[in-house]
Amino acid sequence: MASFNQTFVIIPRRGPAKTPAAERVRDFDEIYAAFSPVAGTGQSSRCAQCGVPFCQTGCPLQNNIPDWLRLAAEGRAEEAWRQSAATSTMPEICGRICPQDRLCEGACTLEQSGWETVTIGSVERWLGDTAFENGWVDPIRPRVERGRSVGIVGAGPAGMAAADRLRSAGYAVTIYDRHDRAGGLLMYGIPGFKLEKAVVQRRLDRLVEGGVVFRLGVDVGGDLPFAEVRAAHDAVLVATGVYQARRLTAPGCGSTGVIAALDYLIAANRQGLGDPAPAFNSGALDAAGKRVVVIGGGDTAMDCVRTAVRQGAASVTCLYRRDRDNMPGSAREVANAEEEGVAFEWLAAPRAVLGEAGGVTGVRAQRMALAVPSADGRCSVEPVPEGEFDLAADLVIEALGFGPEDLPGLFGEPDLALTEWRTVRTAGQTRATTLEGVFAAGDIVRGASLVVWAVKDGQDAAAEIDAWLTRREQAVA
Repeated sequence: MASFNQTFVIIPRRGPAKTPAAERVRDFDEIYAAFSPVAGTGQSSRCAQCGVPFCQTGCPLQNNIPDWLRLAAEGRAEEAWRQSAATSTMPEICGRICPQDRLCEGACTLEQSGWETVTIGSVERWLGDTAFENGWVDPIRPRVERGRSVGIVGAGPAGMAAADRLRSAGYAVTIYDRHDRAGGLLMYGIPGFKLEKAVVQRRLDRLVEGGVVFRLGVDVGGDLPFAEVRAAHDAVLVATGVYQARRLTAPGCGSTGVIAALDYLIAANRQGLGDPAPAFNSGALDAAGKRVVVIGGGDTAMDCVRTAVRQGAASVTCLYRRDRDNMPGSAREVANAEEEGVAFEWLAAPRAVLGEAGGVTGVRAQRMALAVPSADGRCSVEPVPEGEFDLAADLVIEALGFGPEDLPGLFGEPDLALTEWRTVRTAGQTRATTLEGVFAAGDIVRGASLVVWAVKDGQDAAAEIDAWLTRREQAVA
């Protein structure tokens, strides 16, 4: 029988339809349409079925991408979905928000050879949505209850992924989170135009229906001592993420109107969810009618500029100290932002915030030039003589990245070892911390990173916790 794959020579790469910019900026709906079965099957068939699948090695989860693309191309969508779900607890979410251009699709052999990459992320999303629509997503029903419990601190992607695997293995799982909704950055950090909240909620609903207990609005280390969490469970996973915003140190940065990116995004998402958002309602975290300058070049910066456009900002400018080729964010997100009217000031760094303490009026910036690449391959920058210029601004959003909170102090656990970057130290390649029975996963270990890495870390931590508890049981027996 002729192969269903390797049709890249006759079928061009075609992504899902995208809502025109003039229409999509009116709301926070996802901007990409779903593939039809015909489109999903056809795009899957472009896969060359390489002997060495670089797409798989480019994926943090090591997803069996060629296998499920082949099954999808053959019209076996349910089997393709199950192959996809075997290595990922939330493929339809990763299919939406992963920077595939820097991961699987960027590594695709077709991309490297000039034939244009397979639309892996869009196929992954299509399979996941189709699975939910057709009832293929099995409920969590452990074969055996293990009689042991695991507490997870943090209801973000790492905690969700770990809970899925641990509950499926028969452990009682309780997730603690300080927010009043679960999901972490999936719910409160990433805007709906990239990830609609119903997509996250159905994953959370599956966990609840499977027996995972959520204790929300609970600040572990504040309302609830960490020692009590440890005492209540046989093992604990710390998956808090990193929420400490890096702030500007330039003159004037303490003025009213200079805000942290995550505060801004959380307020926007809460308002969209219909939750109380007093800082948005007061206008402090609402960009409507304002001249907005966002400082930073990552995906969080892109989330901020595109949110500001939808809130009706008078103008939106992104200020980034390197050039387009050296920015850390997804190229796809930059293109979307440009289509929506965002202006980019490349090779420009903030020098001062202008205005009075009661309100900003602008940002003084410095033109920069790329210098010699550093050890990590990224080019450093240096100021251009006489390169200062001013940008008018009523709202300045700092999207400079995130760092960890002081967990040993917060948890009252001075023996919880940290790295030099203040992230939680784990032993070798494991997820075990320096506290007996306490594990850690996600950004609190690796630093601010991608959702897909958090999913991988959560899944790996679940496997490690299972093995650790099993060894303890065997030792007692």
